[in-house]
Amino acid sequence: MSELAFFSGTMDCGKSTLALQIEHNRSARGLQGLIFTRDDRAGEGKLSSRLGLVTDAVEAGPGLDLYAYVVEQLSRGGKVDYVIVDEAQFLAPEQIDQMARIVDDLNLDVFAFGITTDFRTKLFPGSQRLIELADRVETLQVEAMCWCGSRATHNARTVGGEMVVEGEQVVVGDVARSAAEVGYEVLCRRHHRRQMTSAASQAGALSPDVLPVTPG
Repeated sequence: MSELAFFSGTMDCGKSTLALQIEHNRSARGLQGLIFTRDDRAGEGKLSSRLGLVTDAVEAGPGLDLYAYVVEQLSRGGKVDYVIVDEAQFLAPEQIDQMARIVDDLNLDVFAFGITTDFRTKLFPGSQRLIELADRVETLQVEAMCWCGSRATHNARTVGGEMVVEGEQVVVGDVARSAAEVGYEVLCRRHHRRQMTSAASQAGALSPDVLPVTPG
């Protein structure tokens, strides 16, 4: 039976690398996949890994019907054996429904990859719908690490190097550009709650073992 599988984790845990590995393994067996992505760090219509791997993909913009796109490819005689969707957290809930329809009506496996929560620790609508609909939800085993050495569980957004907790849910950036105007950093829950980034720690702004106290 075909399935809708959702692979999730924080930023920097190898989601895109796994997507590219699945594409490589299946194409090596003569299968042909269709790859969708949204707002990849490498630009429109690209699926890229921080290891330097990149491949072409279909940009799944807000108005794209994924099910209709796959049907059109098949009706033109194209071969589609499976579907990969990276950055799935950015997709609209109705696009996730379309992914489920690809599985149920076209009998194709759909592998979705994305982060679950945003920089405010709130669920992305696309990720929430995937959790609701997926046949299988897996947390990636390659653990990203907070600057303190603990397992990173939260995504933090930085602006000018300082952590922020307000703003638009989707602003494209990367953990490799955390010192840029808009960047991201993965943190453990404790340091996310304290808004303690690696830059703040290195600056000695606050000891990681001491809670902020306001003098009475």
